[in-house]
Amino acid sequence: MRKRMLWVPAAIVLLGWPWLTEDKFLHHVGVLICIMSIAAASLHLIIRTGHVSLCHTAFMGFGAYGSAITVMRYGMPWPVGLLVGIALAAAVAAVIGPIVLRLTGKYFVLITFLMGEVVRMAIVENSWLTGGSNGIFDVPPPWPFLLSNRAYYYFALAFSVLGVGFCARLLTSEFGRAMDAIREGERLAECSGVPVIRFKVTVFIIACALAGMAGSLQGHYIRFVGPDAYSGFQSLNLVVMNVIGGMSSLAGAMLGTVFMVTLPELLRGYVNLQQIMFGAILFATMAFLPGGLIELGRRFRRLLFGDRTKPQPATPTSARSAARERAPA
Repeated sequence: MRKRMLWVPAAIVLLGWPWLTEDKFLHHVGVLICIMSIAAASLHLIIRTGHVSLCHTAFMGFGAYGSAITVMRYGMPWPVGLLVGIALAAAVAAVIGPIVLRLTGKYFVLITFLMGEVVRMAIVENSWLTGGSNGIFDVPPPWPFLLSNRAYYYFALAFSVLGVGFCARLLTSEFGRAMDAIREGERLAECSGVPVIRFKVTVFIIACALAGMAGSLQGHYIRFVGPDAYSGFQSLNLVVMNVIGGMSSLAGAMLGTVFMVTLPELLRGYVNLQQIMFGAILFATMAFLPGGLIELGRRFRRLLFGDRTKPQPATPTSARSAARERAPA
């Protein structure tokens, strides 16, 4: 009940803060956080199965290009474009998933990085459809009233709640516990009756479909779709969001998203300083906070309330009662 009550002030803050300021830049940052939280949460699903993908933004590209081309070239409404983008990302994931998910460790990382570069080059080479290196300009918003950053924030927030909430529900279900079992030991999970490859492919398809949804939202918000926005470097940013926030929990991924989206926007005029700060923060996090920024909250809570998980010493009465229970009749 206490955890559920925390959602009330969180909802008030998320819904109310855009009306406390007229700064369009802050509204813009809020929109980006909502969109990237969907992408980071979907990548977190793949990470929880024991894989680190460096082509996740390529599936955002499928969603963005599929939605933009459907709306602009074929004159379809945005909901149709959204469904086309999600379906395209999910279909590609269903084709390559059973192949690449049999790889593990550095081999999976390398092959996904290569796949991301292949997708980027395919976008550049097929300029008749994608606009090539120049991309697609003047992508229309989903609806005219969403030209305002504040209005688009609430629009993106609704999709973020749906996407991240779906990931959270998935991770706390039996399906999520099977994912954790696969991460801890594939052979042991398979011996326990978990179809490992089928689970991995299913998670991969779900995660890539959510990435396609985030790509569609991003493309129609920025009003531009280009290949550089879906490169391997951008996929690495999603991985860093999970690492800095904490790879062990979805809340850590959300915390890393807020941090990694806000910092570059605030330091937009200092490109060189961005790289230095990113490197220093990543090094400090891996060295002193192996569990990510989410570990700061856990340490602070233990400092205030003590470690309640520490076993308490048994009293003489309880020890005698346990001895009588173990004694034979």
